[in-house]
Amino acid sequence: MSNSILITGAGSGIGQGVAEYLGRAGHRIVVTDLDEAAARRTADLIRVDGGHAKALRLDVHNQSEIDGLGDALADDPVEVLINSAGLQYVSALEEFPPERFDLMIRVMLNGAAMLSRALLPGMRAAGYGRIINIGSIHSLVASPYKSAYVAAKHGLLGFSKVLALETADCDVTVNTICPSYVKTPLVEQQIVDQARANGISESEVVSEIMLKPMPKGVFIGIDELGALAVFLMSSAARNITGQAIAVDGGWTAR
Repeated sequence: MSNSILITGAGSGIGQGVAEYLGRAGHRIVVTDLDEAAARRTADLIRVDGGHAKALRLDVHNQSEIDGLGDALADDPVEVLINSAGLQYVSALEEFPPERFDLMIRVMLNGAAMLSRALLPGMRAAGYGRIINIGSIHSLVASPYKSAYVAAKHGLLGFSKVLALETADCDVTVNTICPSYVKTPLVEQQIVDQARANGISESEVVSEIMLKPMPKGVFIGIDELGALAVFLMSSAARNITGQAIAVDGGWTAR
């Protein structure tokens, strides 16, 4: 079964990797990103692999752009929404720029909610829909110096549970995938920022902060997240909703 899938933040990182994975699996991908050129590059990579993709610039905290999606997608309504857009800022709260804190909440929480709001009517009309939020291990636990990120990702879980209840009357599910560290440009920058904030080397950040809490001791692969998304889209997962699915190498089992 081929689905029309809109992925936010798909110009880089997890969003890009999942977009490519699902494109190779035969799905029709709407690649969106604040950086239109990056979205086009991802769409080109999918098409080079024989997949079907189109690119759209989308600012997920701009309500007018979200409201305008209906016209842009009228020829192939979205059946699956993957909310992956995100950003990070590492700082003690006393030094955290208020405007940066606000932006992170608006992108990672408000953006996911308003996109779901915009696309849900089409899913209901089609009788099928999947909303997959890319959360984080930080949807489940906390780390110092990441107050805005942790707040947004924790909030995403509560939002997902509420929307799961609101869509229980139809074949729409809402779930949050919560991976621990995936080796992406965002994580690479975190290594630098965490080294500075904690006064340790970058190699110590990887071994002592990122991988030490994970009994498996390895970074999460994009293929793991893509395969999980494929399962959540299937009919076999129609009763899996409102869940936080940890892909964390055993981190939260401790």
